[in-house]
Amino acid sequence: MFGLGPKKDKPAVKSNVLASNLRDEKLKSDIILNAIDDGVILLDADKTIQMFNPGAEKITGWTAADALTLDYHSVIHLMNDKNEAYNSSQDPFERIYDEIVTIRDNQAYLQTKSGNSVGISLSVSPLTDQNNNVTGAVGIFRDVSEERVAEKQRADFISTASHEMRTPVAAIEGYLALALNERVSKIDTKARSYLEKAHASTQHLGSLFQDLLTSAKAEDGRLINHPTVTEMGEFLQRQTEDMRFSAEKKGLVLDYMIGGEGGGASTGVEGGQKLIRPLYYVNVDQERIREVIINLFDNAIKYTPAGKIIVGLTGDDKVVQIRLQDTGQGIPPEDVGHLFQKFYRVDNSATRSIGGTGLGLFICRKIVEMYNGRIWVESEVDKGSTFFINLPRISSERAANLQAQQAKSSPEIVSANTQV
Repeated sequence: MFGLGPKKDKPAVKSNVLASNLRDEKLKSDIILNAIDDGVILLDADKTIQMFNPGAEKITGWTAADALTLDYHSVIHLMNDKNEAYNSSQDPFERIYDEIVTIRDNQAYLQTKSGNSVGISLSVSPLTDQNNNVTGAVGIFRDVSEERVAEKQRADFISTASHEMRTPVAAIEGYLALALNERVSKIDTKARSYLEKAHASTQHLGSLFQDLLTSAKAEDGRLINHPTVTEMGEFLQRQTEDMRFSAEKKGLVLDYMIGGEGGGASTGVEGGQKLIRPLYYVNVDQERIREVIINLFDNAIKYTPAGKIIVGLTGDDKVVQIRLQDTGQGIPPEDVGHLFQKFYRVDNSATRSIGGTGLGLFICRKIVEMYNGRIWVESEVDKGSTFFINLPRISSERAANLQAQQAKSSPEIVSANTQV
């Protein structure tokens, strides 16, 4: 008599189980999509709406029955804070099909079906096949109108208060400077030490007011911004040379590296060595990016007792990456995620002794995001930190076209960058 082996599921049973599991997963997804307040919209390769959840209905004023199978342009009308419609180079739903990366926009406004304007926070992600061809896009957006009103009120208060307080603080600083001038007044050593401390405090207070003003402008889009085509290799090399004295004054080595971390080549600035390297073009306001680089460099100087600082540059076809690496004290893991928040400072003996406003990295993040870039940090305690900045790279051909357009609109501005 033959022994009976383990029973095997019949194909029909397996098929039924699989179908049941798929139905359960779809049911779970539908429950989540129907329950959340965020709008979720799914586009196919032809930019036609294939899914439109209740959150999207509530925010846009369109029903799913009316929106489905329409070209998204008929439903999603994005605008800036001046009620100007987004063009194709600004619209994340358009850009996603070319750039094939997740695009976030926290400053957009959406025109509803009834013509009202709603402030939204928007994130659009591509859907791709195995060959990285875009087969669709998922957009998630949230009504942030109330938050923007509250933010504007806070920003207006901070801006007004900071502006009003700068005048008396500047006057105090001026009088203290006169009192410390030996040609103007004669004071004893003890009184001088008091006045010097008061003078330093007023300078710190003035710096705080300036940071408050800058952060308020960054939040409501009032930062002065005049983008020009910039070749980051030459730009960073100039900045490194300008910062070299500050590093050497503290006994630190400052290097400028081109290429990946650990595998790049030094520019050999001091020896005058020239390297054949790619031209990394971006379209940014040089003064704003300089502000970011100097802020990161100043932090590296403050928190690096000894060792070196490296300013690095690399990139690929889509991104230019700047890194600023130090051998300093490092940042605890629990602080890394909060580092770019307003007023956030790592709380330890070093930061308390050095001081600061807690606004510098917040301002850096806002500036980088103005150019659809990203800034983040990787750090290990007692082994140093590396700050990374990713900016969208433009091709040499695109750079040449933009330079021509910028020359026509601002003929008085002569670019100091390497020509294409």
